[in-house]
Amino acid sequence: MDCGGLDIGGTKIEARLFDAGLGTIDTRRVPTPRDSADGFFAALGGLVGWLRDRSGTDLPIGIAMSGVVEPDSGIARTANLPISGENMAARLTEVAGRPLPVMNDSMALAFSEANGGAADGHAAAVGMIIGTGFAAGVCLDGRPARRPGGIAVEIGHCGMPARALARHGLDLWTCGCGRPGCIEAYVAGPGLTRLAAHMGLGKITAPELAARAHEAAAEAVLAVWADLAAEALETLQMTIDPEIVVLGGGVSQMPGVVERLQAALPARLMPGTPLPILRLARHGDASGVRGAALLARMTAQGEMPWRP
Repeated sequence: MDCGGLDIGGTKIEARLFDAGLGTIDTRRVPTPRDSADGFFAALGGLVGWLRDRSGTDLPIGIAMSGVVEPDSGIARTANLPISGENMAARLTEVAGRPLPVMNDSMALAFSEANGGAADGHAAAVGMIIGTGFAAGVCLDGRPARRPGGIAVEIGHCGMPARALARHGLDLWTCGCGRPGCIEAYVAGPGLTRLAAHMGLGKITAPELAARAHEAAAEAVLAVWADLAAEALETLQMTIDPEIVVLGGGVSQMPGVVERLQAALPARLMPGTPLPILRLARHGDASGVRGAALLARMTAQGEMPWRP
C-alpha cells in the first residue's frame, strides 16, 4: 500500500510519497506559509492533492509537525507555526476531505527509527532532533509512548542545570519560548551560534564551526557544546532510561557529533548509570516524514491502538 507523509517545519513543508516498502517514490517541497492559518492549511491541501494525484489513489497520509495536538480537543499548540489554537481535524477536513493523523516531529523520528531504522529491535528508543530547536520523542516496543496531554519529550524547554552554566560561566539566556535558561537556548543550532559568539568567534553556523574544528578556538566551543548537550542526555537517561538515542536534525550532521557526545556523556552520568547507545538516524532528514507516513498506514490498517 502506498502512503504519504507531510513534514512541517518552520521554513518548509515536505510531502513525500512512499511505496509499500516505505521506499521514496517522489517528493515535493513548498515554503511554510507563516502569515495566516488559512494560507497554511491551503498549502497543506495542495500537497495532499499532489500526493493523491501522484499515487492515483486516496492513500493514507500522515503529518509530522513541531508542537502538539491536544488528544481530547484536537487543538494545535505550536510556537513556530501560525496555527496555535486551530482545530486540526476540522481544518484538515476542510482542505483534505477528512482528518489526517498528526504526530509531533520528534515522535515521528523515534517511530520511524524504531521501525526499520537505527533503533529497530530496541525496547526503549528516543529520537532526538537537534536543529533549529531541540526536542525528543520516545517509542516503547516500536510504538509511540502514550501521553495524555499529547506532549512529546520536550526536553529542550526544561531548564539547563545550574551546575552546567556555572562550569562554563554562562548566564541565563532567553529561549525562543520566552523563558530564561531552557536547554534549547544553548544546545540547538541558534544556541551553538550564540555560544560561538560568546566565546569570541563571532556569528558562525554549526557547519562553519565544524569545518573549523581543527582550530583551537572552534574546538573549545564544540567541547562546551558537547558538555551542555550531555547534560540534556543525562536528564533523558535518568527519566526515560532509553537503550538507544537516535539523533536527527541539522546539528546532528556535524562530523563526529556522535563521538563527541559519547566522550562527554560519562562524566555527566551518576556512577552506575548505563550509557545509552548513540546513533545517527538511518533515514536521515526523511525519517520524520517516513514516521508520519508509517503512522498513517498503520492507522488505516487499524494497527494503532491510540492516537500518538
